[in-house]
Amino acid sequence: MRLIGLDIGSRTVGVAISDELGITAQKLETIPIDETRHNFGMKSIKKIVREYDADGFVLGLPKNMDGSSGHSVQRSKEYGKRLEEKFGLPVYYSDERLTTIESRRVLIEEAGIHDRKKRKEVIDQMAAVLILQNYLDLHRED
Repeated sequence: MRLIGLDIGSRTVGVAISDELGITAQKLETIPIDETRHNFGMKSIKKIVREYDADGFVLGLPKNMDGSSGHSVQRSKEYGKRLEEKFGLPVYYSDERLTTIESRRVLIEEAGIHDRKKRKEVIDQMAAVLILQNYLDLHRED
């Protein structure tokens, strides 16, 4: 089962893809979006769905540290509804608390990317990888 992982932001969507066996997640790209103009990057996502023959989506749910939901959770759920309506594929959700912080740490400490501009280019993709990988790990059938 091949899944697309998405980190939904207010200006960008980080994208990751799983391998065909659903074991590992790899970063793909960052899609610019503009909510005020109702541009949610669906054309780019459509290309990815077709290219990788995706079976579904995993979206991060950015809950507050106390587990409560805020505006960002609602944004992710609304995005998930759009995906379901447009592609007819299942949408799963994964708790993404601390994924952006973890992405930043990995990029600095492990990848050695200290330049903020360079990190910004890939941080959403890394967050999407962590969201998807966490989901895959939790749902792996051993």
